[in-house]
Amino acid sequence: MKHTFLARARVPALALVVAVSLAACTGGGSDDGSGHDMAGMSGASPSTEDPSGSASEAGAADVMFAQMMVPHHEQAIEMADALLAKDGTSPELVDLAERIKAAQGPEIETLTGWLEAWGAEPAADGHAGMGDGTGDGMMTADDMQALDDAQGADAERLFLEQMVVHHEGAVEMAQAEVSDGEDADAVAMAQAIVDTQTDEIQQMKELLGSR
Repeated sequence: MKHTFLARARVPALALVVAVSLAACTGGGSDDGSGHDMAGMSGASPSTEDPSGSASEAGAADVMFAQMMVPHHEQAIEMADALLAKDGTSPELVDLAERIKAAQGPEIETLTGWLEAWGAEPAADGHAGMGDGTGDGMMTADDMQALDDAQGADAERLFLEQMVVHHEGAVEMAQAEVSDGEDADAVAMAQAIVDTQTDEIQQMKELLGSR
């Protein structure tokens, strides 16, 4: 009877040892065989991160928006530089050209960063994106040459006429992103473009009316 009692007493102790051993193997995360803790990995899905570290929810509309807007912005900056290089440009137009550059330069960097983070094809360079009459507002090579060659009041008028068309194309592209985009940051940038460039279109039309 004594031996039977001792055998029964050992059973709970043995169970405790097994339980502790199992806890040591499974508790606090499992090992994937390479020494890396796999805790918290269950049910996790990979996500793309943008340069600021926030998870991206980019879709096809977001990628197209970024790919198209980069060369569009690059051409706007080229147009602004062409005007700023001329002598005697009115202060109103100098201010407008500088504001366009200040707004669109950083947006190009952000858009390019998003494309990299999304694993998407980079945008075409500005010259590859020259206008082809498809309604995106892009100037053709001949348009750009005409602006380069113009001087004085003719240059100011031509810049305003061209930039109104250019902005209208950008607003249309941005409105499509606001409607169809999935990435919250890209949609927010698109809405800012709509608001800013709509105001600038109105200003440019008023300046044209006074000439």
